[in-house]
Amino acid sequence: MLYFKSLQEAEDVLKALSTPMRLKIMEIIYGDKQMSMNDLAEALNLTNSAISMHVKKLEGAGLVNICTTSGKRGTMKIVYPKHDRLMIDLVPLKENKKCYQDDIRIGYFTSCKVTPTCGLASVKSIIGEFDDPRYFNFPERFEAGILWFGSGYIEYNIPNHLKPGQRLTELQISFEICSEYPDYKEDYPSDIYFSINGKSLGYWVSPGDFGDRKGYITPLWWPDVLNQYGLLKTLIISSEGTFIDGGSQISETTIEDLEIDYSSTITFRFEVPKDTTNCGGLTLFGEDFGDYNQAIRVKTFFAED
Repeated sequence: MLYFKSLQEAEDVLKALSTPMRLKIMEIIYGDKQMSMNDLAEALNLTNSAISMHVKKLEGAGLVNICTTSGKRGTMKIVYPKHDRLMIDLVPLKENKKCYQDDIRIGYFTSCKVTPTCGLASVKSIIGEFDDPRYFNFPERFEAGILWFGSGYIEYNIPNHLKPGQRLTELQISFEICSEYPDYKEDYPSDIYFSINGKSLGYWVSPGDFGDRKGYITPLWWPDVLNQYGLLKTLIISSEGTFIDGGSQISETTIEDLEIDYSSTITFRFEVPKDTTNCGGLTLFGEDFGDYNQAIRVKTFFAED
């Protein structure tokens, strides 16, 4: 997948795709990945120089590769598409000088205790085997783009960038998440709890495990019968309490209650207890799966004392 964080970043690609002829070229090579430059010229009734100009624009934008190979009458140039999806964030991120930001890949957890159904996968393949918790401790877990479990917990260390004289004022933690059902099930609630350094932040009820369509960035090899995407949720801990998506308050725990300063370790936990009312597991989607091209994103807001 080709991903851009802003329209400005995507300018070259947008220019390359700004003509109907180049859009048609992309359509053709996705339908037949053995198309040569001569084949394209013939199919589109263009001269060789004209097709070369269009393909060069697409190559310069990183949309295609050109491979020279032997043919019936000497060498020929095959045009291959490089990406199967294009994603552009239309709303640019606003910089805040009083904020540190970290993206934590979902495989970089520091502690876990999970029960089946469970598993992990990278962008290329399943890691280990389904429903075997041992693979959560294998080094290949660092490559995970998706993980899931029926009950238990998973913990991450949040980098503490605070310096002496800086006071933590708010934490925002966003992630793509849903319930976990053996295949998928839209109506399958799950109580997902959150905590920092052992301090409860409350819980959110995931409505289900989603698989009615392909996730926008889920790899094409991922089986259609499994869950495909989640919901992007943002956990906000401020002086007013703990909230989901800035609206619904899930606990009265405040940022001050966490007692975090520049010397503190910060451990964040997702948990689905076995004895909760809706024990529907959880699935975490990272940069290579789901609908959103992001890991667990942490924003640490601070003030200067």
